[in-house]
Amino acid sequence: MRLAVVPTQRALYGDVPAFVERIRQTPAPAPVLVGGYPGEATDFRSTLLDRLPFAVGIVLVATYLILFLMTSSVLLPAKATVLNLISLSVMFGCLVWVFQDGHLSGLLGFTPTGSIEPSIPVLMFCVAYGLSMDYEVFLPARIKEEHDRTGDTRRVVGEGIRRSAPLITAAAGILALSFLSYATGGVVFLKELGIGTALTILVDATLIRVVLLPVTMRLAGRANWWAPRRLRRLRIREGEAAPADDVLRREYA
Repeated sequence: MRLAVVPTQRALYGDVPAFVERIRQTPAPAPVLVGGYPGEATDFRSTLLDRLPFAVGIVLVATYLILFLMTSSVLLPAKATVLNLISLSVMFGCLVWVFQDGHLSGLLGFTPTGSIEPSIPVLMFCVAYGLSMDYEVFLPARIKEEHDRTGDTRRVVGEGIRRSAPLITAAAGILALSFLSYATGGVVFLKELGIGTALTILVDATLIRVVLLPVTMRLAGRANWWAPRRLRRLRIREGEAAPADDVLRREYA
């Protein structure tokens, strides 16, 4: 004998995976199978969350190594990672406040469901983290060039910001406007992607670049450029594969 049960719309509103797990854990005289969208969404989220730490770890380690090879610094890549995570937390907070809790739903023209598709934050993390890392390559690269030339840690931060400002500001404005255009469509997924990513870009180009990054670099001082002597030789240089330059030799002597 086969018994098929279809949940009501009210039962599916809210935490669908918890609803499915309650059904699967309920004692029954025969095996209980949960299919359709609730079962597929629950199994998909479980698989996604199981593999997510591994994927995030690869992204963080790869970007740290690339920035280390570019700057030959232990602290700067770690600082870039922390600042990127701050801007991403703003994006995820926007997702919850706007699209999960339903604030501004009337203005943006969508109906909140009380939950977010789990694949959307993962996709937005990949897109927004990659875009955020662009600023963490342009700006420290300019600062590092000035430091290699002058050795003045206090002065090079402002000079690096000044030299990279036109490129970063123009890129941030173009990207933010491009992603905000998604909010005018009727697909909620595109609205989430557009608004969340645009907000991340704007936070990176303003709060992170103008306030947090200069402050942290000024506070760290000479520690910005520290690295173990053997690892310092791994720095990627344009046109040469030499170890630390004369300024770094004097600084770490």
